[in-house]
Amino acid sequence: MRRMFFITTALFMTTPALAASSPPVALTHVRIVDGTGAAPIEDATLVMQGDHILAVGKGVAIPKDAKVLDRSGDTVLPGIISDHSHVGQYEGVTTGSQFYTRANIMAALGQYRRYGVTTVTALGNNVPDVFDPLRKEAHAGKTPADLFGVDQGIGVPNGASPVNVAPNQLFRPKTANEAREAVDTMADEGTDLVKIWVDDFDGTLPVKMSPDIIAAVVEESHKRKLRVAAHIHDLEDAQHVVAAGVDILAHGVRDKPVTPDLIATLKSHGIWYIATLQLDEATTAWADRTQWTQTPFAIAGLSGPLQKQINDPAWQAQHKAGKQAEFARTSLAMNLQNLKTLHDAGVKIGFGTDSGATPLRVPGVAEHRELALTVQAGLTPLETIHIATQNAADLLNLSDRGVLTPGKRADVMVVAGNPTTNIENADKIIETWENGVAISPPVLQK
Repeated sequence: MRRMFFITTALFMTTPALAASSPPVALTHVRIVDGTGAAPIEDATLVMQGDHILAVGKGVAIPKDAKVLDRSGDTVLPGIISDHSHVGQYEGVTTGSQFYTRANIMAALGQYRRYGVTTVTALGNNVPDVFDPLRKEAHAGKTPADLFGVDQGIGVPNGASPVNVAPNQLFRPKTANEAREAVDTMADEGTDLVKIWVDDFDGTLPVKMSPDIIAAVVEESHKRKLRVAAHIHDLEDAQHVVAAGVDILAHGVRDKPVTPDLIATLKSHGIWYIATLQLDEATTAWADRTQWTQTPFAIAGLSGPLQKQINDPAWQAQHKAGKQAEFARTSLAMNLQNLKTLHDAGVKIGFGTDSGATPLRVPGVAEHRELALTVQAGLTPLETIHIATQNAADLLNLSDRGVLTPGKRADVMVVAGNPTTNIENADKIIETWENGVAISPPVLQK
């Protein structure tokens, strides 16, 4: 068994002030992957105290009162930042508004944290009375991971989003004025972003969001100094919302190759693109019993009911074939291609998975699969880590995290081996630090 240092999860209520008064911690003889995309620094040291980094690099001075932890051979990198997840959407294998509770959200944040995800953006379908107080607690360091997001979000009457949510989780405006009022309500609640669901989910819904609603949402959001993220699938919808002025494409284009005109617009307007590759992969991978789904690392993130479901041969047969499975596979293939094209063209790429929206998109597990899929798309592991850390923080306009430099938040993931040569090493988590607290991973490393 590896010699490790952990602080129990009971200390999640440790405040930043108390953490700052604790002795510094020095992780020595580590490989530093700082999140900027720079080459790793070998045999380095990271010193942190409480919720911030004091020093990082080779030959740094270690305070006399520091607790020194030898992590020879391990890699230290920033905690993963999710730009697109969800919380409180389900329990076990059942979705429903009744599961939007503080207890369920705290449990999900705990799982994200065990998997090295230290900042979570819940992109819509949130209940303000529950979400807003939790978000404040998260920013104060009183939850397992930090939390940002969209309060309710804006959908379509008789259309998107088709998930099982209550009226207080989603606005469905019928007119442009109602759309503006919805934006104003969310702005007054302190939402971090505005989310719109635009498409018809492969023709399974009778209508899409009308152009006048989209225009009203974008105009009012920008008036209130808020950015708009759009749920899309098809190239046509992406072109439409980009022309209307949205700031973030919350999913990848998955029906056709992206066009030069769209690429040029994304670049010239600084529009962010979040591929969410794992969304479609999760639709079939558990039924296909793909190799990664059988690893202890993935299984550790599953609830008992979900394990029972995905191991049922009848369920597997139903979900590995048919129109929905084929749609997911072709969507993923196009998404991989378009991500590579857009990244190479210099479009700003964020990091998200839509984890937590359904039971199959498993918090934490999905984020590590997104790393692997991004490499599969043709990006290097170093580029991929940069997207999941500094880029993801930049999308959220968070300058205090995502990179390992002095003064930044000490949101740190320690893994065995070198993830810049093999991204699968990012799954070999030793511990995750945040707010001066280290917790153990989902699977202990031998």
